[in-house]
Amino acid sequence: MLTPCGPGEPGAEEMTWMQVPTDKLLEPIVSMKDMLRSLSTQKRTVNEEDLDKLKKFTEDFGQEG
Repeated sequence: MLTPCGPGEPGAEEMTWMQVPTDKLLEPIVSMKDMLRSLSTQKRTVNEEDLDKLKKFTEDFGQEG
């Protein structure tokens, strides 16, 4: 099975994601620690103005739009 690694890892084979056969890909285990670290370093993708627009849309048209 293949798993993502750094280019300097022993036995590493350089390839793009498109070159990896899906039946040979071992998905990495993502722990809660990984998720919390990610959340602490990511920037917001929406701002308060966007949230206000969503609230107004939901009020006008309902949750299903």
